Amino acid sequence: MRFLRDNGLSIVLGLAALATIGGMFLTGWEVYNQELADHGASSIGPSDYAMSGHFLSAVFENWESEFLQMSAYVVLTAFLFQRGSAESKNPDEISLQDEDPAPRAEDPDVPWPVKAGRIVRSIYAYSLGLALGALFLGSFLLHLRYSIDAANKEAAMHGQMPVTLMDRVTSSQFWFESFQNWQSEFLSTGLLVVLSIFLRFKGSPESKPVAAPHRETGG
Repeated sequence: MRFLRDNGLSIVLGLAALATIGGMFLTGWEVYNQELADHGASSIGPSDYAMSGHFLSAVFENWESEFLQMSAYVVLTAFLFQRGSAESKNPDEISLQDEDPAPRAEDPDVPWPVKAGRIVRSIYAYSLGLALGALFLGSFLLHLRYSIDAANKEAAMHGQMPVTLMDRVTSSQFWFESFQNWQSEFLSTGLLVVLSIFLRFKGSPESKPVAAPHRETGG
């Protein structure tokens, strides 16, 4: 029970992710088979759909926007401020996140990269942003790769020429797919930053204490 208490947030979010991916898969499979039937093509089974451009392009299209949001948020909050927001550091104070980790290298409880020397420590100091940025780039490239598969399948059903990488990367459709998700991520993050100035959710670390003044910055 203690394990569930200590890891409940990641467990629930992981299960929610699996459940919604499953729902996306099942509904997408039905939609795609209907599209095939409308064009006089044979339906496909679940294993074929799981590897199809229709499914994987949609998955990575959404992942790329989420990782863009998180990587941008991590990086921007390191350098920019929003007074009064629970999502910002206080512009008038030196925060713990800005401290130099080098003096604590001998502390037995610090993560091993802090003890490993200047280069490893420097990389580790920015590893969260680097990892999220790499996940965004990987998801973006996989979205591009599988969107080509999806476009070629659709082109074949209409008797059209195959789509090349250059065709896809310069197409308005591909960038429309990306921008329609990117804009919502930046909008929702911006709203969270601003709304947390004035609104509260008791018990959440993403909120200021209920009685905290609006000008108080940080959670």
